[in-house]
Amino acid sequence: MVGRYEQLQAFVEVVDQQSFSVAAERLGVVKSVLSRRVSHLEARLGVKLLNRTTRKLSLTSAGEQLYQQASVLLVDLLEAEQKISEERVSLSGRLKIAAPLSFGVLQLSSAIAEFIDEHPEIDISLDLNDREIDPVAEGFDLTIRIGELKDSTLIARKLGVIRFVTVASPAYLQAHGIPSHPSELAAHDGLYYSNVSDKGQWSYVEGKQTLVTLPRHRLTANNGDFLTRAAMSGLGITQCPTFLVHDDIRAGRLNVILREYHSKGVGLYALFAPGRLIPRRSKELVDFLQQQYGDSPLWDQKI
Repeated sequence: MVGRYEQLQAFVEVVDQQSFSVAAERLGVVKSVLSRRVSHLEARLGVKLLNRTTRKLSLTSAGEQLYQQASVLLVDLLEAEQKISEERVSLSGRLKIAAPLSFGVLQLSSAIAEFIDEHPEIDISLDLNDREIDPVAEGFDLTIRIGELKDSTLIARKLGVIRFVTVASPAYLQAHGIPSHPSELAAHDGLYYSNVSDKGQWSYVEGKQTLVTLPRHRLTANNGDFLTRAAMSGLGITQCPTFLVHDDIRAGRLNVILREYHSKGVGLYALFAPGRLIPRRSKELVDFLQQQYGDSPLWDQKI
């Protein structure tokens, strides 16, 4: 018979994932087995813990009380086991990671390759997508995010700083002139990244002031690589992260303008779902990425 630990583990995972199917996948059992474990727990306690409908799960008052205590106890137990075994056991297991598309392709790929080479028993599943990921709902062990953090329930570790530059092709600047102040951008064609909250606004720092400007909208896209190539084709001016364009700047395909009015950088973060043990393999990867990037990443040193 399945023990109390497995029953509590099944219950907590179902609540965390809000899905029997996802919870079963994460625990490596079939959905029917997981469902029986939760049912046996309810029968043993003599109370209903979950309200189950075809669309959602919700906790009863008894379920809420048990979840609050059981989730903490399970994390404490797993941490105790991990501390005893981690020095004797090599890193192994699967890591499911989500990251922005362009950053993943251009920067994260080489770091992941090096990490796997050092830890050959690690198996990584990487989802590259520019949409905002919910690590709890989608079952990710680790999510890489660029920008300001809005969800305070997630556990965040800062990996570094992403800085931005304003660039255009030499041909565009020759034809339309070189802006000498952010206010002059209003007379130019802007190429905008759409996956941000402040669409259509670029900010710059002048002394202690933050200047906001709105170039003319000529093109909007949800991928930075596309906008970079559009800028190189002479379609307009774009503001983009340095990790994306440092090679094009060095090669002369793009020119940096308004250097003295540097735009504000944003954080590069690793995010974890709250209320559960962070596996050692996740912690080791985050430490590795912090060493790779930091406040002065290699791509910033090239421009």
